[in-house]
Amino acid sequence: MRIAEVVFNLSLDKGFDYLIPAHLSAQLQVGNRVLAPFRTGTRSGYVIRLKNHSSVQKLKTIISLEDEKRQIPPALLTLAAWISDYYCCPRENAVWAMLPAVVRKGEMAHKQIFYLTLTPKAAAFDAQFEALSKKQQDVIRILHRVGALPLKELLGLVEAGERSINRLCAEGWLLKEKRVVERDPFRDTIIQPDQPKTLNQEQAHALDQIKLSLDRQDASTFLLHGVTASGKTEVYLQAIQHCLDLQREAIVLVPEISLTPQTCDRFRQRYGNRVSVLHSGLSDGERFDEWNRINDGRSQIAVGARSALFAPFRQLGLIVVDEEHENSYKQEDSPRYNARDVAVVRGKLEKATVLMGSATPSLETYHNCRTNRYKLLTLRERIADRPLPVVELVDMSQERVMTGQSSIFSRRLKDQINDRLHCGEQVMLFLNRRGFASQMLCSKCGYAATCTNCSVAYTYHRKEAQLLCHLCGAQMPAPQKCPGCNDPEIRYTGFGTEKIEAVTRALFPTALVARMDSDTMTSKDSYRKILDAFRSQRINILIGTQMIAKGLDFPNVTLVGLLQADQGLNLPDFRSGERTFQLITQVAGRAGRGEQPGLVVVQTYTPYHFALQAACKQDYVAFYEAEIPGREALDFPPFSRMIMVHFRGREESQVSETALAFAEKLQPLLKADVQAIGPLPAPLSKINTYFRYQLLLRGRDVRAMSAALRSLLPVYKHRKCDIYLDVDPRSLL
Repeated sequence: MRIAEVVFNLSLDKGFDYLIPAHLSAQLQVGNRVLAPFRTGTRSGYVIRLKNHSSVQKLKTIISLEDEKRQIPPALLTLAAWISDYYCCPRENAVWAMLPAVVRKGEMAHKQIFYLTLTPKAAAFDAQFEALSKKQQDVIRILHRVGALPLKELLGLVEAGERSINRLCAEGWLLKEKRVVERDPFRDTIIQPDQPKTLNQEQAHALDQIKLSLDRQDASTFLLHGVTASGKTEVYLQAIQHCLDLQREAIVLVPEISLTPQTCDRFRQRYGNRVSVLHSGLSDGERFDEWNRINDGRSQIAVGARSALFAPFRQLGLIVVDEEHENSYKQEDSPRYNARDVAVVRGKLEKATVLMGSATPSLETYHNCRTNRYKLLTLRERIADRPLPVVELVDMSQERVMTGQSSIFSRRLKDQINDRLHCGEQVMLFLNRRGFASQMLCSKCGYAATCTNCSVAYTYHRKEAQLLCHLCGAQMPAPQKCPGCNDPEIRYTGFGTEKIEAVTRALFPTALVARMDSDTMTSKDSYRKILDAFRSQRINILIGTQMIAKGLDFPNVTLVGLLQADQGLNLPDFRSGERTFQLITQVAGRAGRGEQPGLVVVQTYTPYHFALQAACKQDYVAFYEAEIPGREALDFPPFSRMIMVHFRGREESQVSETALAFAEKLQPLLKADVQAIGPLPAPLSKINTYFRYQLLLRGRDVRAMSAALRSLLPVYKHRKCDIYLDVDPRSLL
């Protein structure tokens, strides 16, 4: 008796045993999608285990196999089990994460269109041919010249209609057949082939170490720590070539969808159609076809954001995690995995080498190198001996004293922008806040426009004349006078990228200015269009949020300005200094990547903070040595592990009571060295009508903490208060 354990997408955190019918016994494998009876109906699920015995007495029987192809490779099911255990999520949530939604739903099919080809009868232009109408003869002549054509394309080239073409098919002149046509996400791009570059000594040494690991299949994890523009991507490319030479496959992860087109272009220049792309910016059809290309073995390289880690390769040899420090590798919904860390686990499971790269690695990753868990490879110099950009700190408090007023642009930055525009060079301006103004405030009665759903102020967007909440999306028309006292003198305080754009256009009227943030990037082609325009120098000044902070390479950018560079330093998060250092260093790295040297102007009110000083020198080691003692003294990661327990509900009293009761029951289950902080209201205490409380656990043994929490969660399935866990949280907000 053969039995299959099947999971369904129901968040029950358990599998169900089913008998395998005789006619499916030889076909059915682990990873298949099946249709099975469930309660009073039927459901689709995935087979996660085959076995010979079950504790259930009366088993139902699987109805059918929904797809003959094995959909989830066994190694990915093993990875899903690890994710479920480590990140404290239902097993089925982890299994479902292995597949794009469009694939696991089973609703999408391959695109098929009609093609027309000539039959042997049409090979000779004989008397029968002469008897055809002129339009029919034109059809045959075109197909003689170009071969097979899609029906719609052929109809666009001739005056004949579909009825006339169908008659030619019926009379044996043409063959009409359906063919599978893949939806190509690269159809609008032209790629020029590229050749491997000559490596410098540091690059060559790094590549040799990676090749050795690939040859040995020892599942080593490397950190390629290289300053900006040091040639990390070329090392990735040549490492992948060695991986392909060994008949193995590679995954390349990038942190932002906005970086995917540029990265894909680099890899397709080298490897052509061997590259597939996987990210949420594709259409459903494109994702379906790209996933199937990988699953069928017709593609050997997958490039994409977080979920590309689960590309269904069977001979995986290399996983590249570019900009490994980025928070976007952390999934916000269940399963709340960190793709960087899961990449290391997949590498161990499949004997694949993992190569992380960053100019500003996370402290956890660099600490793993210091403690010999990972291997450190260093690129200290930019390629072609180009100098790092000069970084200048401008103290805006001194600027205010000298000018008598607060200003968005310092005199130094304005002068430098004028100089660069005069020389035909390009400028990037960075501010990590979108919108026109950060708050609407009445100076007479003190009224501040605050979102009723969330515990934050509305942001003013002038173009739409709207007040918008950036947490829940709520919006309202911007009032003409104060809702509290009817005073018409409403003030808008603070500023965002929309205001920077308006001020820039006013100060530099001859410059071509563009803005790149989530308000302007509204379609899947928006990223490519604006970056192509900037690359071709049809834009002089590019203003943006963190979208422009990393990974972009524009040789004509010689000036970068950071406005309010210290705005993240005062957040209630122990990583605020690290994130500020990373952001400044990454943005600064966009300058001076061509022949001309670069300059970075950093505007700040806290110029003597050690994170800014280290970023000014672009000295990561100095920052690490200054930051790590405080982490160790306070027992923060990487010296401890953390789990955040979130409580969320629409009734604050219910949330508070549940959180307190949960913490009381949990305390006896924890080891003596575990510190429980809270429960307390979250820093953002209300989002989208939900009140939020947090309980932070900090200790050495993350699995022991997870086990204690997991044992308690079923007891607190409270309808009025959701409880969810975030293991290794990247943010405490």
